[in-house]
Amino acid sequence: MKGQVNTEIPRVGFVSLGCPKALVDAEQIVTQVRHEGYVVVSDYAEADVVVVNTCGFIESAIEESLDAIGEALQANGRVIVTGCLGAKGDQIRAHYPEVLAITGPHDREAVMQALHRHLPTPGVAPLVLPPQGIKLTPSHYAYLKISEGCNHRCTFCIIPSLRGDLVSRSSGEVLREAEQLVAAGVRELLVISQDTSAYGVDLRYRTDFWQGRPVRTRITELARALGSLGVWVRLHYVYPYPHVDELIPLMGEGRLLPYLDIPLQHASPRILRAMKRPGEVEKTLERIQRWRQECPDLTLRSTFIVGFPGETEDDFAQLLSFLGQAELDRVGCFAYSPVEGARANDLPDAVPEAIREERVERLMRYQEPISARRQQRWVGRVREVLVDTCLPDGTALGRSASDAPEIDGVVEIAAAHGLRRGEIVKVQITGASTHDLQGTVVQS
Repeated sequence: MKGQVNTEIPRVGFVSLGCPKALVDAEQIVTQVRHEGYVVVSDYAEADVVVVNTCGFIESAIEESLDAIGEALQANGRVIVTGCLGAKGDQIRAHYPEVLAITGPHDREAVMQALHRHLPTPGVAPLVLPPQGIKLTPSHYAYLKISEGCNHRCTFCIIPSLRGDLVSRSSGEVLREAEQLVAAGVRELLVISQDTSAYGVDLRYRTDFWQGRPVRTRITELARALGSLGVWVRLHYVYPYPHVDELIPLMGEGRLLPYLDIPLQHASPRILRAMKRPGEVEKTLERIQRWRQECPDLTLRSTFIVGFPGETEDDFAQLLSFLGQAELDRVGCFAYSPVEGARANDLPDAVPEAIREERVERLMRYQEPISARRQQRWVGRVREVLVDTCLPDGTALGRSASDAPEIDGVVEIAAAHGLRRGEIVKVQITGASTHDLQGTVVQS
């Protein structure tokens, strides 16, 4: 009827793809959407508009993002695209010219402007949300992004062209967010960025203030302050700069989890030079040995790229030799993927896809007994475990200091009746496999 007021609150569908850094962007967008009074729904068909937060790092991620956009268009027809692939708007328009709007990564403002253009604001009082905003992780852990962008110019990577150069948040801002998360019940803070070790370089490590005291905007000082909050603190994406050595004593003191996620990428000096990555492999091995002497329970995770242009069988053999000497606990491996805009695409001697994939399989087979052997050191010991899931059969799944969510293993806890998600319990480790541990709760 003409003149009738539509009192139905507009609904927004949302899907987020990609890495934890993209997930934090999604959390910020969803928080603003809810603050303005929109309803967020999981079913595309029920939404008035769908926002797709994309990934554009490697070819498979681009394909997944394009598929997600197509799925949203088919189910709903009204789609706003954001995220890393959004920086390549022409590529999206070539596939889907009908999308309503495209914005780049880490741009909540542009997403909201597009939403306002295509969907009326609810016309209700702003919704009061908790200080930490809306989190898309389980309530007992959260990602804490300390910077955006990257100053490196690795030849295989296009992140700087998507997300720009390094922009660090001040130490006070990061620590206030961490406090809010802990006050809301978070038991584990996962510190992320494109390059965690470089935190504060762009700000010349300037001093900020938190709780009335000075804290330099630098990773060691930030980590020490985060370690005073009484929760697990886990560091990701740590490049092996010399000052990373300063973090190891904080792990020995229990301020940080004894865990480092270090993206080494390769171990052939020739390939590392072609990648524009640090190439002092022997020094890396020496530092790993020192770290373990200082903190014997340290867990090391790394990722590697095989099949990079020009990689010979000898280069690959050097990588396997490094893995045998380093004895890393957790290893991920990817076949090189030529991404549009990456300088590595112009390098000669591309490795055929079949050989790339075969090398991935060989590396993971080589690493498997190393990881299994590292796991055995925990059998017979008592470990603290953060409970993630309680199952109907009375067992529970949790994680130790060695296990980051989604990418590492789990601890399978038998006879776990009465445990609650988010609880930290002591578990006697009774068995181990390549990735997972098994154990029983130690009764206090």
